[in-house]
Amino acid sequence: MRQSILALNAGSSSIKFALYEFASSEELQLVSRGALDLGDAPKFSAKAADGTLQYDRQLSTNGQHDAGIGEMLNWVERELGGRKLICAGHRIVHGGSEFVEPVRLTTATIDAVDKLTPLAPLHQPRSLAPIRAIAALRPDLPQVGCFDTAFHQTIDPVVRRFALPRRYEQEGLHRYGFHGISYEYVAERLEQISPALMSKRTIVAHLGNGASLCALREGKSIDTTMGFSALDGLVMGTRCGAIDPGVLLYFLLEKGIAADELQTMLYEKSGLLGVSGISGDMRTLEASSDGRAREAIELFAFRAAREAAALANTMGGFECLVFTAGIGERSSSIRKAICNKLAWLGVGLDEPSNDAHAGIISSPDSKIEVRVIATDEEIVVARHSRVMM
Repeated sequence: MRQSILALNAGSSSIKFALYEFASSEELQLVSRGALDLGDAPKFSAKAADGTLQYDRQLSTNGQHDAGIGEMLNWVERELGGRKLICAGHRIVHGGSEFVEPVRLTTATIDAVDKLTPLAPLHQPRSLAPIRAIAALRPDLPQVGCFDTAFHQTIDPVVRRFALPRRYEQEGLHRYGFHGISYEYVAERLEQISPALMSKRTIVAHLGNGASLCALREGKSIDTTMGFSALDGLVMGTRCGAIDPGVLLYFLLEKGIAADELQTMLYEKSGLLGVSGISGDMRTLEASSDGRAREAIELFAFRAAREAAALANTMGGFECLVFTAGIGERSSSIRKAICNKLAWLGVGLDEPSNDAHAGIISSPDSKIEVRVIATDEEIVVARHSRVMM
């Protein structure tokens, strides 16, 4: 009987999934891909590997998480046919200092991951929710956790360190970095395209609702824009990115804003949404004629270019730029704005290729090779899960 793995990628109000089967001793073949939306109008949809719609319906779960997961599992099991589901693998945002590689998720490891929630107060509960639901609904199904922070363990201590009293570093207060599973996939793709390309000093721009940059060399993380939390670095959909800590002290001490209110502001009411006052969705802002939308977009591009230059300094040079994730893959105007701001470093853009969302969008005379690579976090989760079985 053929064996299958279910890979899950939990977001704020939806869970992306991909179902794979063992196509050979080394490779996995996509069977289905879809999403479970648990927002105001719960919905479950799935498409076959060739893009054919397999399932698309509203759910009567009233937003109840476990009921939605149950609906997804029931559908997956109906679609297995002659396959056997042997594992569910999960992307988990924060692994702290303890989880630096994938792990089998037992009661003990789930509890240990839960203890990291203060490091990622919004993301960690979302990562854990489907894990706990599957443990309750299918207690005999093995589960594997893959951590976004693990990829960045190769960052040098001087890059990871905060200038705080040393005892806090010993308690785990340092830069971790995120989006590691996406960066791992891009690093693998660069090696597949050309081993010489992988060896180049590369900046990968994972630009989506959550956004960060990563400096890559030989497939390893050298530096990244996100730090201790997923708030740091670039302007994001609803997150502020890097901010003077004095601003936070001002909110707490002078404005009397409570800590939980401040947390909500920084994670859910800032970023593109906060600056524009319109939306945190880049597509909405790009379609708007409102001047505030333009200002938010300009800030997004400015910060991305500025941080890219900083990462080039960490690597001692800059030879390749890769755009990935929703905005990075689909917004030609954002790619153009960022590339134009990096022209002084040798980035030259071929506008027709950029407008066509081609794989290579740099001009022939560009000193920096610029690529667009669609990320695939689910396949990375599935591959790690297979190794753990």
